[in-house]
Amino acid sequence: MTSVLITHPRFVEHELPGHPESPERMRAVWHSLKQAGITEQMTQMTPSPASDEAILRAHSPDYLELLQRVSRDYAQQIVMLDQDTWLAPGSLQVARLAAGACLQAVDAVLTGEADNALVVARPPGHHACPGAAMGFCLFGNVAMAALHACTVHGLDRVMVVDLDVHHGNGSQDILYSDERVGFFSIHQSPLYPGTGAALETGAGPGNCYTANIPLRAGHGDATYRALFESLLWPLARRWKPQCVLVSLGFDAHHADPLANMRLTLAGYDWMVREVLALAQDICDGRVVFALEGGYQLEVLAHGVQNLAHRLLGEERLSDPFDNSSLRTRSDSQDVIERIRRIHAI
Repeated sequence: MTSVLITHPRFVEHELPGHPESPERMRAVWHSLKQAGITEQMTQMTPSPASDEAILRAHSPDYLELLQRVSRDYAQQIVMLDQDTWLAPGSLQVARLAAGACLQAVDAVLTGEADNALVVARPPGHHACPGAAMGFCLFGNVAMAALHACTVHGLDRVMVVDLDVHHGNGSQDILYSDERVGFFSIHQSPLYPGTGAALETGAGPGNCYTANIPLRAGHGDATYRALFESLLWPLARRWKPQCVLVSLGFDAHHADPLANMRLTLAGYDWMVREVLALAQDICDGRVVFALEGGYQLEVLAHGVQNLAHRLLGEERLSDPFDNSSLRTRSDSQDVIERIRRIHAI
């Protein structure tokens, strides 16, 4: 099995001192992959920056011009684009590389160069809206990759599975009216950014191609298993994607400081195995995993290491956390039944 790892040393250059979305996230993952011997087992690729053409499939010309102007006029400063998203010297080029990494992952998988791909990049992307930066994100990396799959590779059915604890409002906005891309998100609600209601199901040609599963805080492995089995699998079989793209955030783990979900690393490992099985069943295994959030460094490091082992076909799980006293909610059935009614599952 050929697995591609796409990352870049410049991903540590985008920095706002003291911010949780820090370069240390990359360093922790790189160290973990190297220590586990994974780096040598995967085919490594260095991404090229996303072109203006690729960016403009997802974002407005005014927004791209704004980023270019700020980067030029404030070249030696850190500029806040919203309350928690910034543009530092070099950030625009780093963000282009992060988006380009996702495009290259799609290229590798769809041309048969790789069976699957892992993108370890920052800044993350799923909050970036068509016309604005948001939530640590500058470009909609995974949404851009989905549109790249359709436009460049001619696919007419792609599925984005967003497993970050925060709703991927930017990905949703970019893809909301596009019938070529199904968007499936499990996220904590209420929580930033406050979007992702169950009744947000798409618009125009994209109606019924967005499925949001908002959960109250406190749900864990058992709930996610039930949601996969009752909702993700049936929708994937209905949508019949030719490729699956996963926005994977490790911030639904019980130790993450920015949210209140109760997943374990074993729970994440189970979800990865299910997505791999789903992709194998529906689209010949064509799947790309792209890193989104995750702000507890040990969780992030072990989580990505476990993911890489699975992509390589290895059954290895590293979990240094004590989950023995973990209490989780068990009231997921009402949510499942509501989503089933909304989507006629």
